[in-house]
Amino acid sequence: MKNLLRLYLIFLKIGAVTFGGGLAMYPILHREFIEERGWITEDELTDYYAVGQCTPGVVAINVSTFIGNKRGGVPGGFISTFGFVTAPFLVIAFLAASLRAFSSYPVVKNAFAGVRVCVCVLVVNAVSRLWKNSVKDRVTFFIFAFVFALCASASLLPFSVSPAAVVAASALFGIAWQRCLRRTK
Repeated sequence: MKNLLRLYLIFLKIGAVTFGGGLAMYPILHREFIEERGWITEDELTDYYAVGQCTPGVVAINVSTFIGNKRGGVPGGFISTFGFVTAPFLVIAFLAASLRAFSSYPVVKNAFAGVRVCVCVLVVNAVSRLWKNSVKDRVTFFIFAFVFALCASASLLPFSVSPAAVVAASALFGIAWQRCLRRTK
């Protein structure tokens, strides 16, 4: 029970200070669960993000659920998710009720502009950390370069690029590549 309360409070804190979605919370999760507590490894966090991107729902909530599940089983997954969504739910409920009345104020506009800039920096930080942990050789760099080029040019292509299809194709390519390597040994 003490472990579940601890999970709830940690994710309550993370949910209260995470702006910008799943990638923006990567540095916070890294500090909390890898550097300070040693509860998960860098590879596990990267895997949680990869699976969180491929499954339905919000990445931040999916990752919270995975970490909570690892630490406290199914109850830990539920508690971590609940902890993560508590503060944003309250903030969104308050904002929904009052945003229309305050959205034209310059201080509110400036606050949102500052948050947007901060979120961009947090996302770049997360991408940098994920890059270091994911791009390990020429093959993974090739996958990265191909997917980056595909996504960067998506608006110019005559067809839509499904993120789920890109992730699935990358996974299948990685599996096929590993099988080819095993056969050559």
